Amino acid sequence: MFKHLSDLQKLIDPAKPPKKLALAVSQDIFSLNALHKAYQAGFVQPVLIGDREETFHIINEKGYDFDGVTFIEEKSPEKCVEIAVRMVNEGEADILMKGKVPTPVLLKGVLNKEWGLRTGQLLSHFAYFEVATYHKLIAVTDVAMNIAPNLKDKIGILNNSVKYLNTLGIEKPKVAVLGAIEMVNESMQATTDAALLSKMNQRDQIKNCLVDGPLAFDNAVSFESAHHKNIKSEVAGDTDLLLMPDIEVGNVLYKSLVFFANAKVASVILGASAPIVLTSRSDSEESKFNSILLAALA
Repeated sequence: MFKHLSDLQKLIDPAKPPKKLALAVSQDIFSLNALHKAYQAGFVQPVLIGDREETFHIINEKGYDFDGVTFIEEKSPEKCVEIAVRMVNEGEADILMKGKVPTPVLLKGVLNKEWGLRTGQLLSHFAYFEVATYHKLIAVTDVAMNIAPNLKDKIGILNNSVKYLNTLGIEKPKVAVLGAIEMVNESMQATTDAALLSKMNQRDQIKNCLVDGPLAFDNAVSFESAHHKNIKSEVAGDTDLLLMPDIEVGNVLYKSLVFFANAKVASVILGASAPIVLTSRSDSEESKFNSILLAALA
């Protein structure tokens, strides 16, 4: 059980070579700050793709040591993305990272039918939180990619996250499928989907995890709340993964945890042929560093 995001560093085998990370549009101070820290720690081997003058102005101004790092000169953001995505597609890099480029431009490259990173799976956002008031790390999905997922989408989102948590050594993560209430209400689609996902898990249609729902947020993360409401559940109060009903609920929860609960967070995009570090512009340098760490463990 992990309590701190920094605990994940223990999972990286120092005997193995660092994974190669392609940063698309490298002239981004926040990305370079986090990437330099990860590089110096030996977690990744960067490939910087972007405008040489702007990139090295930042590097020199900060006094960073990127000696031995590959740099590819390209001024066009679209071409930077293509180069980075092609490198990952062709096995020349293991991780894709968003630099100073709009998210739609990056995702257009990822989804390119000829040289993109499609696998046939749904792409989904995975956020891992360290919250001082919770007894372990807790994951939240999906808060950034899928707007109004239907049942099929939620299965894909859930499977992406469970597979990743299994990779971290959490053999049977506990998944709370959130709704506004803990009972099935046919007028509330989120509760119906939650009940179906729970039953599918019981029948082994969704594997390698324990799913319960619908659960409201309070009883998903609090033993006391679950007990007070007489909810009997192996998941309630001990959740590893919160499955959101839609992007709006997820986005509000994500930003509430960051800005009100002062939580630490790391996030990646899952479901492509390689992990993608795609953080918010408002995310801290620490968050970007932790996100690189998450990608290196995928």
